[in-house]
Amino acid sequence: MSFTPLEKNDQTILRPSSLRLCSGSATRSSIFALVDCNNFYVSCERVFNPKLEGRPVVVLSNNDGVVVARSEEAKALGIGMAIPFFEVRNVIQKAGVEVYSSNYTLYADLSRRVTSILTQFTPELEIYSIDEVFLNLSGFERTGLAEYARRIVQTVKKWTGIPTSIGIAPTKVLAKAANRLAKKTKGTGGVIDFTSFSDLSEPLSKIEVGDLWGVGPQSEKKLKERGIETALDLREADDKQILKLLGVVGQRIVFELRGVSCLPLGLVRQVRKSVVVSRSFGHKAEKLTELKEAVAEYASQAAERLRGERLCAGVLTVFAVTRAHGTPPQTHSESAKFPAPTDSTPELIRAAERGIEKIFRPGWPFRKTGVVLTGLVPAGEVQADLFDGANRARTRRLMQALDAVNGELGPGLLRYAATGVKQDWRMKSEHRSRRYTTRWEELLEAAAIF
Repeated sequence: MSFTPLEKNDQTILRPSSLRLCSGSATRSSIFALVDCNNFYVSCERVFNPKLEGRPVVVLSNNDGVVVARSEEAKALGIGMAIPFFEVRNVIQKAGVEVYSSNYTLYADLSRRVTSILTQFTPELEIYSIDEVFLNLSGFERTGLAEYARRIVQTVKKWTGIPTSIGIAPTKVLAKAANRLAKKTKGTGGVIDFTSFSDLSEPLSKIEVGDLWGVGPQSEKKLKERGIETALDLREADDKQILKLLGVVGQRIVFELRGVSCLPLGLVRQVRKSVVVSRSFGHKAEKLTELKEAVAEYASQAAERLRGERLCAGVLTVFAVTRAHGTPPQTHSESAKFPAPTDSTPELIRAAERGIEKIFRPGWPFRKTGVVLTGLVPAGEVQADLFDGANRARTRRLMQALDAVNGELGPGLLRYAATGVKQDWRMKSEHRSRRYTTRWEELLEAAAIF
């Protein structure tokens, strides 16, 4: 399918309530561009293995459980999203589908590189997810928005190898819709600019209402029961009906479809309220030593995140999930409050180990464990406690040295013995590729040909 600007016949519907609902939340002059990395996890794998181009590829979730990413070729084979791996194993084997375990270290690093490139094209952007970024392209109209966006697509592809699509519109919801069409429409260079359309009726009629940003399965069901099948139907729906069905959130989606911006660019970083690190075990864990090693590892990772964001935690909660055969999972937890908020790895490890010792029961089949840090405060605002016997200055120097070494030579090079050596409890990751960009020992090897 293809779209071209139509004759001027503006059917945008504006009502006084829209101005009250969205007043002050965004400027009318905003021009949003959503940059979406196409099949991101698969694309990351293809960057370092070009032989995967044109071949069906799937990426599995933690513990190699379900399919979380598919190439277009894999989608054509009928392999669904979030489907358990064992259900499509035969299809994958017969069709010669390439299978990879999630390599989040690699994906996160390439995501950072893509974002770094985008900052060179506009000073205002919002990182929405690992593979999606909103840009504000206001002020670039004279350059030609579509042409400017194509330069972005080409630059990201050239510098990182990651293919992207861009949707441009006066609102976020419309930008997401434009991006969806850009992925499916040939001959656009990966870009569709809704600001160049005099009437959006045709493209919006091509988008299922359930494919709109913010419309979940339950909302989709309610809308379709009332004959609202497409984005165009929703745009032209009665305000009172939508408010009754979907509330204020749904009404804002309608206003965004009408070109009234209700969702501003998130330029101010939200203050983190918690840090969570958890994983499923690769096998049923029944030994206390395995549980202690696991929570020590997760507490270490959580501590690194705290220091990376210059935060300290006042409370640590450790939890573990048990599930005997044929019974529903049960979660058990223990919490500890620190004398003073901390980002110290050894202090967090000790608290996590004490907590898991209280939870552990011989014979219980543990499936998952993790740590949650709450009561977060900026590191520079921590108030000392008279009964806190820790040498904070010495610990701070030790943590700085630890982070410096790991930052220079690779994550996990230096770690606490409490996290274990073999770590046989780790989740399954039988098909993981190398962490090419963050581990010296996993760099690509080039062979010289003479």
